Amino acid sequence: MSGMMASVTLRAPLAGWLAPIESVPDPVFAERMMGEGFAIDPIAGEVRAPADATVLTVAPTGHSVSLRLANGAELLIHVGLETVTLGGKGFTPQVKPGDAVAAGDLLIDFDLDAVAQGAKALITPVVLAGEGYALSLEPLDRLVGWQDGVARITALAPVTAKGDSEGDSHQRVVRVDAPHGIHARPAARIAALLRTFVAPVAIVRDGKSVNARSTVALLGLGVRSGDEIIIRGEGSDARVAVEALVALIAAGLGEEAKADYPAPAPVVPQHGPVTAAPGLAIGQVVQLRVADVDVPRDGQGGTTEHAALARAMAAVDAELSAGHGLAAEIAAAHRALLADPELAEAAGHQIDAGRSAAFAWRHATAHAAEAIRATGDPLLMERVADLIDIERQLIAALLGSEPSAVPALPPQSILIAEDLLPSQFLALDRDRLAGICTAAGGPTSHVAILAASAGIPMLVAAGRDVLAIAEGRTVILDADGARIDADPGVNTLSEVSERIAAAREQRSRDRAQAHADCRMADGTRIEIFANLGSQADAAAAVAAGAEGCGLLRTEFLFLERAEAPDEAEQREIYSGIATTLGDRPLIVRTLDIGGDKPVPYLPMAAEENPALGLRGVRLSLARPDLMQVQLRAILRAVPADQCRIMLPMIADLSDYRAVRAMLDAEKAALGIDVPVPLGVMIETPAAAMLADMLAAEADFLSIGTNDLTQYTLAVDRGNAAVSHRIDALHPAVLRLIREVGRGAQRHGRWAGVCGGLASDPLAAPILIGLGITELSATPAAIARLKAVVRTLDMARCIDLAERACAAESAAAVRAMAQGVLA
Repeated sequence: MSGMMASVTLRAPLAGWLAPIESVPDPVFAERMMGEGFAIDPIAGEVRAPADATVLTVAPTGHSVSLRLANGAELLIHVGLETVTLGGKGFTPQVKPGDAVAAGDLLIDFDLDAVAQGAKALITPVVLAGEGYALSLEPLDRLVGWQDGVARITALAPVTAKGDSEGDSHQRVVRVDAPHGIHARPAARIAALLRTFVAPVAIVRDGKSVNARSTVALLGLGVRSGDEIIIRGEGSDARVAVEALVALIAAGLGEEAKADYPAPAPVVPQHGPVTAAPGLAIGQVVQLRVADVDVPRDGQGGTTEHAALARAMAAVDAELSAGHGLAAEIAAAHRALLADPELAEAAGHQIDAGRSAAFAWRHATAHAAEAIRATGDPLLMERVADLIDIERQLIAALLGSEPSAVPALPPQSILIAEDLLPSQFLALDRDRLAGICTAAGGPTSHVAILAASAGIPMLVAAGRDVLAIAEGRTVILDADGARIDADPGVNTLSEVSERIAAAREQRSRDRAQAHADCRMADGTRIEIFANLGSQADAAAAVAAGAEGCGLLRTEFLFLERAEAPDEAEQREIYSGIATTLGDRPLIVRTLDIGGDKPVPYLPMAAEENPALGLRGVRLSLARPDLMQVQLRAILRAVPADQCRIMLPMIADLSDYRAVRAMLDAEKAALGIDVPVPLGVMIETPAAAMLADMLAAEADFLSIGTNDLTQYTLAVDRGNAAVSHRIDALHPAVLRLIREVGRGAQRHGRWAGVCGGLASDPLAAPILIGLGITELSATPAAIARLKAVVRTLDMARCIDLAERACAAESAAAVRAMAQGVLA
């Protein structure tokens, strides 16, 4: 054997109690899903190199490190369990990727007490990643120091150093255009492809080289869309292996049609509870503690287990298809996970190895979840809950049990949990649920969206201390203030009770007046519409007092399917929504999807920045066949006196005129000779600055404040590192809205707002003062919004709006608005 050592002796990387890997209270490690290994329960906060090695990766949060040993084996040291959620608190890495370390060198310094308080457990798994090596353990269940020998890693076959292989060397430079670079699933596809070749293959980015067969190493390389990499192979079949990998990358790594996980964003540590849904509640604690059900490890034969898995998948898919509204949108994301080929393939391999379908599915989802957690990205990690949810639903279908075992709630319950899955939330008696607090989770998780939609106050990322609050204890959940009071005094309870009662009475008064037309105190008419995404939403909006639909998102018809909806299907949906609204106006937004919402029947090249790419009306004009079908369906389904059509992502008149010509042609073909208003969404600064020009031809203008704010402030609202800077009440955004109001008034058009800002009562007087006469909000916000508008007069609104436009910051604007509404 030349070039590398055959075996390497490992010293203990931490001082503490040496234990078998199966003692780790996490199935990912205990069931050896990541590989063979051992564990140490530390008594000191130092991680040291167990042998001479090269540092492969250091987690952005500092909680883990992976090494390549002298014989090529790769070792992962993961300090504690669920320590990634600490966001780096308590960890100080002492090395960086690429460093050469000697046995005993300090790798990570960590605060033992601080990490112990925030982690699920301190026990630290040490795992041999990859194949081709054997791990031999020294005696376990003893106290060790870093200098004590604990294991030996031996290569199972001769290992050749790079450059010593017989045969050809081959190298290519390629650009990675997959939408999200090389994340977990592409890394798995690369490793799977290379299993059919014998040549060592490396991938190099910015001078850093990793083994292309190692998914752990590939994730640590951090290859993003647009990066150039070097693929280098050495050996008898190096040329074929490298070219096969080049072809896989050129084909998009299998990611162009569907990418479930966004690219990793920088970690933004969160300390203390985070508001996921606003509100204030008093209630009795109910602790939700749900353990994973035991599943049989061994199956009853491949044929039987494959068939069982297929039946369970079909059953869960059918159940997920039965939802509606927001729950249906979340179910669509879960159905995509259920159909994920990587998960199915991983489960299939386990079944072929003799495992049961339930064990195989848990193994597959655990691997995917661990890869997501390893990124350290909070937004990505919020998607882990969806993986766990679909895992439990499928296993329940396989075992014939209930997937969402939730407790019976007493009245006014404050539910506390480690985390909460969407299916668990939907199974709760929400009439008895006063609030939710989770130790983990994030504010953009699917369950947070459900809670906000249901009007239930919710805190997330509150830390593990909340799990120790006694069952039945009376607590105050103040989601507005991002805190939970576990031991409120009598006076505090009395004060908060009065606030809650006053708010309840106010909501009752608001609802009682919600169905009357909305007029300001001086008689000025302001229309309060609703944003809709389904017929169920339309019914909810009518019940809430909406005076019409200011935005119907039609893309729900086009996503999560193999082919575009035909005219008949679209007509049926639009007609049902129009009928539900009665004689109320219906503004239908034409298809608004792009590179960030890929669909298989609309092949598009990967875009480095989908927000600036082929989306909205740009895509519709690129595919006029789709636009023509949609226009015909709208015209045939919605009565002319009720119908309005709105175009997304307009930048100037050329886009508008092109669609106007198409609409006029379709009207003529259908014999429609009455006007059908065609308006535009103002989502770009360009459209806002050209509002007077657009209003000369467009029948109405409606502002999408979400995108307008993003584009104006140059802040990606999906990027956790900067999304806190998003505030639609920023003076720069307000000045653009003022231009829209002026342009509309100049030509006698109406201007509305259909973005998130329209649902904020605090913004109403400013928007009205800027010339807005229609607000399209969420159904839940309508009653309060109408009540606030009825207290306003135009002179005060105009004065506030001008002062807001001259303010220095969004915070200053909010303070002004609160003063007016106080």
